[in-house]
Amino acid sequence: MSATSTSTTEASPTEGVLSVTQLTAHLKGVVEQQFSSVWVAGEISNFSRPQSGHCYFTLKDDNAQLRGVIWRGTAAKLKFDVHDGLEVVCRGRLDVYPPRGSYQLVVDQLQPQGIGALELALRKLREKLGNEGLFDPQRKRPLPTFPRRIGVVTSPTGAAIRDFLEVMRRRWSGVEVLIFPVRVQGEGAANEIAAAIEQANRLQPALDVLVVTRGGGSLEDLWAFNEEPVVRALASSHLPTVSAIGHEIDVTLADLAADVRALTPSEAAERVVPSSQDVQETMRAFQTRLQNALTMRASSLRNRLDAIGSRTIFARPLDTVHNFSRQVDDLTSRLHAAMRLSVRDQQSQLATISGKLETLSPLGVLGRGYSLTHDEKTGQLITTTKKLKQGQRLVTRLAVGSITSTIDAISNDRSN
Repeated sequence: MSATSTSTTEASPTEGVLSVTQLTAHLKGVVEQQFSSVWVAGEISNFSRPQSGHCYFTLKDDNAQLRGVIWRGTAAKLKFDVHDGLEVVCRGRLDVYPPRGSYQLVVDQLQPQGIGALELALRKLREKLGNEGLFDPQRKRPLPTFPRRIGVVTSPTGAAIRDFLEVMRRRWSGVEVLIFPVRVQGEGAANEIAAAIEQANRLQPALDVLVVTRGGGSLEDLWAFNEEPVVRALASSHLPTVSAIGHEIDVTLADLAADVRALTPSEAAERVVPSSQDVQETMRAFQTRLQNALTMRASSLRNRLDAIGSRTIFARPLDTVHNFSRQVDDLTSRLHAAMRLSVRDQQSQLATISGKLETLSPLGVLGRGYSLTHDEKTGQLITTTKKLKQGQRLVTRLAVGSITSTIDAISNDRSN
């Protein structure tokens, strides 16, 4: 009987194996990207602050602990002493330290735990909405100077609306106020407030300004005005908005999102409508300035008119007419004299030219005993006997009169 032995050789995994450095680097990237900003609550322990100024500690609760560090620049801005046993809320990012294969929380904000869960939620929402630009000052719009229709989102039974209306009636009249009744605290209040803001924006004819207000209270009482639906409704309102939540020390996210924040409902009324007394004083001041300006203008124009009226052309208007008349007469006389002189010159020139023409004229020669003879038929002047014929009739012109003759004989003798 023979036995056959077989052996199985398992191949060592060489592909897909990560080094410790590679795995740690991968974890570092994942952790730091996933937890780039996180809020953590716990108790401080093992706190130390060496000469470098950095703070090292452990943040723990009943079941776990986390190493933490506050760099010197952040630590210098803390307004309270950090010590073991202090309950805190931290905001920071997770950082993986490869040489030790550990992670720690790099803290950039630290608050005592006494702020509570609501305060922490408020801070986180404020940071989120602030990053979206809902609190940007450049978004703020001015309020109308003289509103005609005002909407108020508030409790119809609270002191806030009474204070608001009382101040408004005292300052300005003739304003239409529309109240949008809502609950201002408790469960569901935020949704009612947001819906009322949206309803006010859809109202026709349109409102000029919208006020969201309530009286003072604790953080819990005012919480509805810190909720996201209310903040977004205010930020998206096309109407100018005024937020007057609580008292002067109370600041809600609604205050930050509105175009104008009033410290109290009474101040909201002061911000929304003008003071009739102030307007009247302003009008009187404008009236005085206008009267002074008109008086000065009238005086200036009167002086100019007097100056113009004192000129000769207005004081003795006929003098100008007479002066022009004299000028016309002078010009007429000069024109006549010039015309007579021109005529004499032309006559003298004409006489000279006539004399020259008379001297050159054949008729002038006739006056000295000469005559002109021409053919009777053709009128051709006779200067030679070559073409003359016997019996040809000639006309001889004398200085006075003419003679008609017939040729009897022709002689070509040139002698006298």
